[in-house]
Amino acid sequence: MVTAHESFWQQRLRRTLATDSAAPVLVLVEGAAGTGKSRLAQELTTLPEATVATCLRWACGEGGTPPEPARGRPVLLVVDDVQRADADELLALRRLLEHPRPGLAAVVTYRPEELPDPGLPLGAPPPRYPPELTVLRHRIRPWSADQVRQAATGALGERCTADAVTRLHERSGGVAQVVVDLLAVLSQSTRKRCTAADVDAVGVPVRLSDLILGRTAALLPEHRPIVWAAAVLDEPVTGDELTAVSGLGLETGRQALIAALFGAALTESGEGRYGLPAPLAALAVHGSLPGPVRQELHGRAADVLARRQPVPWTSLARHHKAGGRVRGWLRAVERAALEAAEAGRHQEAIRLLEQTLASPSVPPQTRARLAPMLARSAVVGLRSNQTVEVLSQIVEDPALPAAVRGELRLDLGLLLCNQVGMGGKGWQELERAAAELRDARPDLAARAMSALAMPYWPGCSIDVHRTWLEGAAEAAADSGDEVVRTAVAANRVGLAMSCGDPRAWDLVTTLPTDSPDPRCRQHAARGLCNAADSAVWLGHHERAEELLAEGLELSAKSGAPYTEHTALGARLLLEFVTGRWAGLAERCETFVTATSDMPVICADARMVRGLLALAQGEWGRASSWLSGPDASSHEHSAAPLAAATSGALIRLALARQDLPAAVAEAENAWAALAAKGVWVWAAELAPWAVEATARAGDHTTALAMVDDFAAGLSGVQAPAASAALAWSRAALAEAGGRPWDAVPLYRQAAAAYAALPRPYAQALTTEGAARCALDAATVEGEAGAGAKACTGAVDEAGAAGDLKARAVAELTACTQQFADLGAVWDAARARAVLRSHQPAREVRPPGRPSYGDQLSPRESEVAELAATGLTNREIATTLHLSPRTVEQHVARAMRKLGTQSRQDLAETRATAADPPAPHTGANGADYRSTRG
Repeated sequence: MVTAHESFWQQRLRRTLATDSAAPVLVLVEGAAGTGKSRLAQELTTLPEATVATCLRWACGEGGTPPEPARGRPVLLVVDDVQRADADELLALRRLLEHPRPGLAAVVTYRPEELPDPGLPLGAPPPRYPPELTVLRHRIRPWSADQVRQAATGALGERCTADAVTRLHERSGGVAQVVVDLLAVLSQSTRKRCTAADVDAVGVPVRLSDLILGRTAALLPEHRPIVWAAAVLDEPVTGDELTAVSGLGLETGRQALIAALFGAALTESGEGRYGLPAPLAALAVHGSLPGPVRQELHGRAADVLARRQPVPWTSLARHHKAGGRVRGWLRAVERAALEAAEAGRHQEAIRLLEQTLASPSVPPQTRARLAPMLARSAVVGLRSNQTVEVLSQIVEDPALPAAVRGELRLDLGLLLCNQVGMGGKGWQELERAAAELRDARPDLAARAMSALAMPYWPGCSIDVHRTWLEGAAEAAADSGDEVVRTAVAANRVGLAMSCGDPRAWDLVTTLPTDSPDPRCRQHAARGLCNAADSAVWLGHHERAEELLAEGLELSAKSGAPYTEHTALGARLLLEFVTGRWAGLAERCETFVTATSDMPVICADARMVRGLLALAQGEWGRASSWLSGPDASSHEHSAAPLAAATSGALIRLALARQDLPAAVAEAENAWAALAAKGVWVWAAELAPWAVEATARAGDHTTALAMVDDFAAGLSGVQAPAASAALAWSRAALAEAGGRPWDAVPLYRQAAAAYAALPRPYAQALTTEGAARCALDAATVEGEAGAGAKACTGAVDEAGAAGDLKARAVAELTACTQQFADLGAVWDAARARAVLRSHQPAREVRPPGRPSYGDQLSPRESEVAELAATGLTNREIATTLHLSPRTVEQHVARAMRKLGTQSRQDLAETRATAADPPAPHTGANGADYRSTRG
């Protein structure tokens, strides 16, 4: 059957193989060495039509003649590497093709660059093809970037990063065999992630090295420099440039180029430009050259590139350095870095300056000039450990001018705080920079003090940050520098917004987002993105969306990748709190992989991934994401993230019934937050810290926590924190044995979260209200005072019944909300509470239903939790069962699903048939699930 996506030659080939009476066809498959001709020929033998035909394979150059096709069946004849055929083999093949029999499909592969007669795979003169023979040509092209990505994914799976795929495509030139050879090494040499650096470390595959060095050696000695020149230049260039770099005269250079092209040592890439067959081949040739020869070639290459317009400064710097021209190298580096930074290509500038400043041959004057350029690009770019190391060494150089040292110390402090996540050390460097620069450079001193005004880092109270901000404002005014004033203005926005100051929204509008100065726009973008992040924590979701969109756009346009990535992390947090969980775990993991060496940037994604794992019952993974070896410590985490992470760890400890661990985490986190004094950041910590403290019996401290939280929210606009305050009061009442007091507080919190909206927090507080209402009804009986207090205007006789009915409805609703979000553990827990408080009138009929080989609802629920990694004891705690009962349910589920381990349960359950629909009452509760 011919399919629409096949090439015409494939369709014609299959039609010929369909019957022995079909007109014959010849397909000439042309491809350079390593492009996959043999693989394509092998794939043709697996075609459905080929399985019923006679398949014959013949490799040229091994003597003999092509096999004679048998009569009576279609024949697929594959002839490999016809460029190697000797005279007798070629003659026999020509005779066969000049008198083809019906039903013959011949495929002839060859390397065009190695043909004895260029362009004539079957020799000269060309064969006399008969009219009935259809002759087609198929050229195998190098792999596209997408094909390389598919091969890399097949070999390395998720380990292969996007930059590694890009580098594979670049260095291999898309040559299939080179890609395969590189991946074979990478699959063994990389364990966690495969990056572009890993690809570079592999070097040149042996096949490619042997091929290009063999072809170069086959040239006359006087012609080989033309290939050496191509290897040194390492890019497609004109023949004149190749000749100039080779050192050959015009006539000899022309002859050498022609010889190299005929010998396939060089290829023409189009428009009169020439180079090696694959970029990695240049590395093989370059490495084979003696040092003096390489140096001379690089020197001539520098002379050639210096005449280009515009001058390629980065390449020129490389050739000057390799040619031993230090002064020319440093001049070119400075021009290249300045050009890249002005164009917003900060990572390019960082890499070039890092490599340069790491060299001991850079004189002190040049070092003092280049180091600030590196620091400025690094602050707005992405993290590089080498940048921190280089600046840390340079800043202690006693020969460095004081003003330069202060400027470098400022940028080093910013790097340590922002990119590296070492807030304590960064803070010290910023303080020293502010002192060193105050008199000599008030503009830079203002930058340092402005950075110290940002409240995210632990260790200082909010009042200290406000003091630094006022000092920064004075220094900025003294400087008269608009860029510095913008930097201070951006941080004033950040400080005000992080505290929930109502004036922050007016300050945001003053940021010069349309300034003609790109440096001002970078600071404005930073102010917008920081404001957006704070708006997420505060609960202003719609405004956060708007600020993120504006900040991301301005960051991209102004060339501020660090700022852009911080905003992308904040967006993940916003998606979590607003309930956009579909695919969020994968987005978080992708972001963490891409930013794993920048702990500050990836911290949001790590925390969100941990929160998702907790909600889904993957407690081991949650602990790893939140507090594992790759997570930021509390000492280096931004304060709001540290508080939220502690809240999650407290909840995890409570779920595991490890009350001492929960209390210890609550004490430490609360002390850090109280020292900082930004109480809006307690929104994700307070409910869990209060619950843990109260459940441990320390109601006095728990009450003090609530009071401090309430006092800290006076005069601020923080809807998320206000909802959390009601939740905290509800948790305190519940832990104190006053469920009737907790119910209205939980409902108040749920309503507040619904208005934001924060559906997960809404569901948790709705569950709390229902749980406490059911407890109150149970404790007080059918006409208790507590029940009356919870339900409001109802008579005593019906108070408990009405309370229970409303609670069951609330619990059913929040169970569905958990399920919709994908919060497996929460949904299971809520269903367990619902079953344990089923109204008597809805108890199922006597007798246990039979499910045969299908899972019962309880078995399905237990299997779902077991598949997340929870232990039997943890499942028992969640579902109010005994560990022995859980063990029996797991065993039955594994037997029915035919699995060998708990890890297999998740996938098997997803493909198993659904159990019969349970009989439910009006409130949707499952009658059959009321027994353990």
